Amino acid sequence: MFTKFGKSIMMTSSVLALSGVAFAQDQDSTLKTNRVVPFNGVKDYRTWSVGAWGGGSAAFGPFGGPYYFNNFDFKNVGFVYGAYVKKQIFHNFGLQADFMRGQVKGATKASQTLTDIHGAPLAGGIKSFSTDIDWSASLSGVFSLGSINWINKQSFVIPYVSVGAGAMAFKPTVTAADGTETAVKTSGGKSTHTEMFIPVGVGAKFVVAPGVNIDLAYNTNFVNSKVFDGVNSGNKDKFSTAKLGLEFALGKKRKPQLAVVNPAAQLAEDLWSKNAALKTSLAESDARNQAAIGQLKDEVDGMKRDTDGDGVPDYLDKCPNTPAGTKVDGAGCPLPAPVQVVKEKVIITEADKKVVKDAIDNLEFDLGKATIRPNSFASLDKVASLLVEKNFSLKLAGHTDNTGSAATNMRLSKERAESIKSYLVSKGANPSRIEATGYGSTQPIATNKTAAGRQQNRRVEFTLY
Repeated sequence: MFTKFGKSIMMTSSVLALSGVAFAQDQDSTLKTNRVVPFNGVKDYRTWSVGAWGGGSAAFGPFGGPYYFNNFDFKNVGFVYGAYVKKQIFHNFGLQADFMRGQVKGATKASQTLTDIHGAPLAGGIKSFSTDIDWSASLSGVFSLGSINWINKQSFVIPYVSVGAGAMAFKPTVTAADGTETAVKTSGGKSTHTEMFIPVGVGAKFVVAPGVNIDLAYNTNFVNSKVFDGVNSGNKDKFSTAKLGLEFALGKKRKPQLAVVNPAAQLAEDLWSKNAALKTSLAESDARNQAAIGQLKDEVDGMKRDTDGDGVPDYLDKCPNTPAGTKVDGAGCPLPAPVQVVKEKVIITEADKKVVKDAIDNLEFDLGKATIRPNSFASLDKVASLLVEKNFSLKLAGHTDNTGSAATNMRLSKERAESIKSYLVSKGANPSRIEATGYGSTQPIATNKTAAGRQQNRRVEFTLY
């Protein structure tokens, strides 16, 4: 019988571990809560929950053996109950504080050799036991297996496994074959034993409403005692519990419960929401752009409008409605009739050239100065008369030899050209038609190594035009 029970427990555990896939259902209508922004911590979730449960117990488990009390019968199923407080840390992990009370019972098979409470064979020995659990308290880590679901938005079933540690106080009583009951006490003579134990379990939460879950679980409890069942068979005892209860999430109802919400669905909802908002924003932006483009086209068409066809848009046309074919300026106003400019032809005769040559030949200055000597005045007077009578233009170019510094020579050549210009202007010549330039010693016409050459280089050239 025990072999069948052990196999059944193992199969139940496997089914629970796979139930997140086998029984996943979309519960959108039942589990409607506000959308939570991913990667924003747990402040938008309900992380605390409380639960209460009841169930049955058996004097053995799926692990280890042999068991002295191995006659599994529903008459030997004890009643246990409890409550818990749970704090969910992550989507798939939480801490759970459990409290339990109840009774564990067991009996031997008819063919079994009976023993005393120390495990020694004894005719008429121990036939059954009953252990009252006054209290037990434990803290377990609970690992959820089905909260992340890429197939459905919300899983209807959330499988989990748990493991923890705690302490319990219990009172074992054994019954001999003749019906005599004996309380098994501690080595110190106390009827209540207090020992550590390790609860290991599998289970599943069935989501029935936002924040309300049915909790179905199986636990094997490894007790740090060889007399939990009243008989010291040489091994530390263990017992099983099967539990059915309700869990209630604490906090604001609009917040989803962290333990059962599907983070993959939350991420998808957030992406869909942002995608919809982006589409709306793009559509609004496109509508605004199209309206702006239409307005701009109207403005451009208005700026291109040219009512009188003169090539100047109306908004720039200072003289609208000009006759067709009228030539206009950039402001759209008629251009004045062009004035034909007759270029005066300048004719310089040989006699004119001789007047200029005589002035050059007779031109003298004081040594190292720009002062014109009086014997040059007569020739310059003739040049002035020529400029006045024939409206000629004159270019004066002053030159020096290389005696002295370049700067001094440049200044002296310029001053001599200007001195001649001033003299001619004083005789009535138009100053705007006389150009005076100095070149210093930069343009010699003879060698500066001889006195004759330097004499030739000290000159002012006259050019009529």
